[in-house]
Amino acid sequence: MPKPKIALLLPAALLVCGFGRAAAGQEKATPEEIVSKVREAAHALAKSEVKHSGAALEQFDQKEGPWVWKDTYIFVVDCAQVTIAAHPVNPELIGKDATSLLDTKGHPFFSQVCDALRKPAGMWLQYWWPKPGQKEGSRKISYALRAGNTPYVVGAGVYDDRLTIPELEKLTPPAK
Repeated sequence: MPKPKIALLLPAALLVCGFGRAAAGQEKATPEEIVSKVREAAHALAKSEVKHSGAALEQFDQKEGPWVWKDTYIFVVDCAQVTIAAHPVNPELIGKDATSLLDTKGHPFFSQVCDALRKPAGMWLQYWWPKPGQKEGSRKISYALRAGNTPYVVGAGVYDDRLTIPELEKLTPPAK
């Protein structure tokens, strides 16, 4: 039986690999990317909050833009009011009392985000939240950081079953 030519198999293999990646879904953000993007967003919010008051939050409500990337997005909690201040994926959460929001296991978690007000390097937390299009909760890890001297905490997270909070804390470089 004649052997197939590599020149014919290589393009086919590349085509199959490309479809496999596309079918698998979008890229996952890494914990390092989340820390970097949250810090960038916290800085931007603190800077614009001084200049523009409440209008500064609008930049975080956009479904497309710099604060939504790969499989994650920036959300903002107003810790003075204990409400969700910005959420590009679930706008119905904006203005909701953060203490009343529970994860799928019945635990409050958005109010825990405000613990980041007292942690200059920010903090990681875990909770169970449905992935888009699902009803069951999956483990989600989020990094949260205070936005300068404002009452706002900025956060972002990804679904992950492997990483522990102590591992994530080791990955989190001290705030600059």
